[in-house]
Amino acid sequence: MSHFLSYRDQTRHYFNRAHTSLPEGKISGEAAWAGKDLRETTDWIEIFTKEDIAEIEAAIQHAKEKSVPTEELTREDFPLANLVEKFARWRKEIKSGRGFQVIRGLPVGRWSQEDAELFFWCFGLHLGRPGAQNAKGDLLGHVTDTGAAKEDPLSRLYATAANIDYHCDGADVVGLLCLNKAKSGGQSRIVSSVTVFNELYERRPELAKKLFEARPLDIRNEAKEGGRKFIQVTPCTHAEGELKTFYHADYFRSVVRHEEIGAFDAQEQELLDLYEEIAADPDLLMDMDLEPGDIQLLSNHTNLHARTDYVDHEDPQKKRHLLRLWLSLD
Repeated sequence: MSHFLSYRDQTRHYFNRAHTSLPEGKISGEAAWAGKDLRETTDWIEIFTKEDIAEIEAAIQHAKEKSVPTEELTREDFPLANLVEKFARWRKEIKSGRGFQVIRGLPVGRWSQEDAELFFWCFGLHLGRPGAQNAKGDLLGHVTDTGAAKEDPLSRLYATAANIDYHCDGADVVGLLCLNKAKSGGQSRIVSSVTVFNELYERRPELAKKLFEARPLDIRNEAKEGGRKFIQVTPCTHAEGELKTFYHADYFRSVVRHEEIGAFDAQEQELLDLYEEIAADPDLLMDMDLEPGDIQLLSNHTNLHARTDYVDHEDPQKKRHLLRLWLSLD
C-alpha cells in the first residue's frame, strides 16, 4: 500500500461522511468554539522543546542519509520515538476535540528549504496519511504569491496575495508550516463551522436545514475537454451528535456561471449570505499571525478557513512562504 493517497482517493475519503438524521437543535462539544473565548487562552498552542528539536534534527539527518526523494520517505525513515505521545494527543485534538492545533518553535531560519520540506513531509506521515492536493498530484504544496490574477476564475487563490474567502479543503486535515511571513497582512482566519451552524440554526432554522440538501459546486474544470463543470455536494452531515461540514464560498457562488445552474433563488442567496455573515462575526472567528517555525493543523470537518490579503516583501528571499499538507487521519 502506498504511504500517500491520490487526489481522487483522498477526496473520496473526506466525503465519506455518515449521515443518519437532521440535528434536532444546536450541536455541543469542544468543536463548537468561539474566538472571543479562545483568544483569552493559550491551550491551543504547544511549543516544541529543546529535546523535541534535537530529535527532529537528528531525524532530518537520518532521513537525508537514505538518499531517496522526500516523497518516497516513510515514517520509519524519520524516527521520532519521544514525540509519539504528542502526535497521539494532537491527532485526538484535531479529530474529536477542538479541531485545530498550533505548534511553535521550529528553527526554520537555520534550515535549508529542502530540510524544511523533508521535515514537514515526514511530520505528516507521523500524524496521518498525506494525499495529493490537486489533480496534478502535488503532495507538498507551496503557498506563495506567483503573480496569478485573482480575477481569473481558474486561478488557485493561494498563488496570489489576495484575500481568500472561507472554505474547506478535501482532506481530513490541512497542515501549514510557515517559513516566511508577509511584510503585512496574510493572517490565517479560522472559524468553527459547528458554531456557525448553531448560530444559523438559532436565527433561521429553515435555512440551516437546507445545508443538509445537495447543492452544486463549481469545479473549474475547463482545462479538461468534455469534463464535468460542477458536482453535487451536501454541505452538512450529522451522525451521533457529530456535525461535519464542507463549505466553499467561492465555488458555491461561482457555479451560477454555468447555464445549467442559472441564478440562485432568493432563499438560496439568503442562505449563503447569512452563513458567511455569521462566519465573519469578530466574536466567533480567530485570526492567527503565523510566525516562521509555526505549524497550524486544522480539521476540515469542523472548521472553515480563510486568509486576509497581504503586502509582500520585495526581496524574493523574504517573500511569504508556507508549506502545506493535506492529511487523512484514518
